[in-house]
Amino acid sequence: MKKIVTTEAPAAIGPYSQGMILGNMVFSSGQIPVVPATGEVAGDTITTQAEQSCKNVAAVLQAAGSSMEKVVKTTCFLADMGDFGEFNKVYETYFVSCPARSCVAVKTLPKGVLCEIEAIAYIEEV
Repeated sequence: MKKIVTTEAPAAIGPYSQGMILGNMVFSSGQIPVVPATGEVAGDTITTQAEQSCKNVAAVLQAAGSSMEKVVKTTCFLADMGDFGEFNKVYETYFVSCPARSCVAVKTLPKGVLCEIEAIAYIEEV
């Protein structure tokens, strides 16, 4: 196993890594909408926050040698299922491979954010 470390995504805020590589598979930790450069939450709407979460997932995958096009499974967490439609509008522009997905509403998320996304992707064998 190999840890993924990149400054292009938020640093882990606990005892975990941004992601792990095992063989040709990448497992990202959940990415909340924190702007890596500032550590601040991006905006206060589901659209802005979903956009930043997607960018953070993309950064972790890129650091691992993968990409959003190679995502096979995501798990999405929403603070309010009423945001589902707006979340999907952003999600579909990033996860163009239409990966398998679970999407659930949760009571709270770290830093009081509105969404969190984790992904499993593959790395092309060279």
